[in-house]
Amino acid sequence: MFYISEVIKGDSELDCLVSELDAFQRELYPDESNHCLNFSSVSDNKLRCVIARDKYGVPAGCGALLLQEEGFGEVKRVYIRPEYRGRKLGEQIVTSLESLALENTCHQLRLETGIHQQPAIALYRRCGYVVCEAFPPYIADPLSVFMYKNIQLTL
Repeated sequence: MFYISEVIKGDSELDCLVSELDAFQRELYPDESNHCLNFSSVSDNKLRCVIARDKYGVPAGCGALLLQEEGFGEVKRVYIRPEYRGRKLGEQIVTSLESLALENTCHQLRLETGIHQQPAIALYRRCGYVVCEAFPPYIADPLSVFMYKNIQLTL
């Protein structure tokens, strides 16, 4: 069992998880294909972050939502520690980010991930995301996969 809570971008546990993600991605991609968001470069009102914890309160994963203009949001920094993978935690994190997006009147979520992260691509497909062309501020990159999902509040 996991529980997900929102945290501020400077949270020390979030920083630790993001550092683990950065190290993982540095092994897979050259610098020019690593499109990591530096949280300090984003204003507090444009970023929503979550941490997933196990039943003992140990951080198991994280994710972030970058709020953009015109009702768009970008899923960023989704990461699950290896020992917690395969337990549907990714789906829970993505669902949590989608709820935050709806609270912030987003109608479409987009994301960029890498071609060497097939489990992540499969996660996003299971969550209803489809492959698309690169979107601003990105340019096409042979090591990137771009995806989107239209979201709406269901009553």
